[in-house]
Amino acid sequence: METKFDAVIIGGGAAGFMAAIQAAETAPRTRVAILEKSSKLLSKVRISGGGRCNVTNSERDLKQFSRAYPRGEKFMFRLLHQFGPADTVNWFAQRGVKLVAEDDGRMFPSSNSSDEIVQCLMHAAEKAGVQIITNKGVESFKQLDLGGFELLSKSDTFQTKCLIIASGGNQKLFDYDWLKLHALNIVAPVPSLFTFNMPKHPICALMGLSSEARVKTEVARTEETGPVLVTHWGLSGPAVLRSSARAARDLAAVNYVFKVGINWLPELTQDEVYDWLLNQKEHAGNKKVKSKVFDGIPQRLWEYLLAQTGLENESTWSSCSNKSLRNFAERITSERFDIEGKTTFKEEFVTAGGVSLNEIDAQTCMSKKIPGLYFAGEVLDSDGITGGFNFQQAWSSGWIAGSAAGKALFTPK
Repeated sequence: METKFDAVIIGGGAAGFMAAIQAAETAPRTRVAILEKSSKLLSKVRISGGGRCNVTNSERDLKQFSRAYPRGEKFMFRLLHQFGPADTVNWFAQRGVKLVAEDDGRMFPSSNSSDEIVQCLMHAAEKAGVQIITNKGVESFKQLDLGGFELLSKSDTFQTKCLIIASGGNQKLFDYDWLKLHALNIVAPVPSLFTFNMPKHPICALMGLSSEARVKTEVARTEETGPVLVTHWGLSGPAVLRSSARAARDLAAVNYVFKVGINWLPELTQDEVYDWLLNQKEHAGNKKVKSKVFDGIPQRLWEYLLAQTGLENESTWSSCSNKSLRNFAERITSERFDIEGKTTFKEEFVTAGGVSLNEIDAQTCMSKKIPGLYFAGEVLDSDGITGGFNFQQAWSSGWIAGSAAGKALFTPK
């Protein structure tokens, strides 16, 4: 059976919904459809932020915002000028959803429920007349001689004037073969946003502990400061996840076997910490070593660092040698870990890679080679660090692709 549409969006995720809504609103009375291969719609939206949905980030300097994209910084800067974080906030506000910023810049719906975002998008799509078809995977497509495209699924054929591909990221290069058939350049995918594994390392006994720290990935020379979370398998938290995104390709190249340096007092240098410890020895020598000196280090972490330096049995500061204090200062500011592998961060998997940005017109998100073919979301080789930046990429690219397709379809009365 063959069905005809004016615009078809492949993928029922954040970018796909935004593109479909915008196309339908820009070109009223046109037939717009979303084809989703699974039975689930907006699955990443539902699980983002632990079910709260980190919609975007409150950073308003677009140059600074674009630096959150290790792949596609310049491309995203151009997209953000057309539809940026402030536009996202306004878009949802106009549809009854208030977004609230937290201290770290992440923005969530005031209800703290991702369901509010899901329902907003579903309602907007329904109101715009978007037809949603689930369990309909597109296996291939071809250009028609008179313009437009023919899409093939296992049981159906679709024709459309405009095609927007928002099919998400893939873990394997061969998953992009259906796009490579059209001579599209694909950047090989690698994981981003993952945690660092340290099998059986003593620090894992502190699982659940979180502390501010500076994380340096030595192989990629990246440096990120923020909360670090100790888990039963290694290190996680925002600073680690941002590091994994910045260094995604470098870490894949060494098969995720590398070294990480941690400064548990990111505002201080090793010499400054050593001076603090010497001052403690001189002026508070009778105080117990187990009584921590720095508020920024949790007690359990303090005792772990003492044990790793061999100071756990010292009773007072006056009993510590200057050499041991120097070693302790080094441990606090330059602890090194051998990382052996990675673990996906919950279910919020993100890939670096996809359709090369060199293929895409940033003004329209349309293919430079194939008129009427647009791309949006994670299928593009553009991904961000944690903090709402990946969803903003979806909103921006989806809105731009949908607007451009809608304008191409629009015919005034």
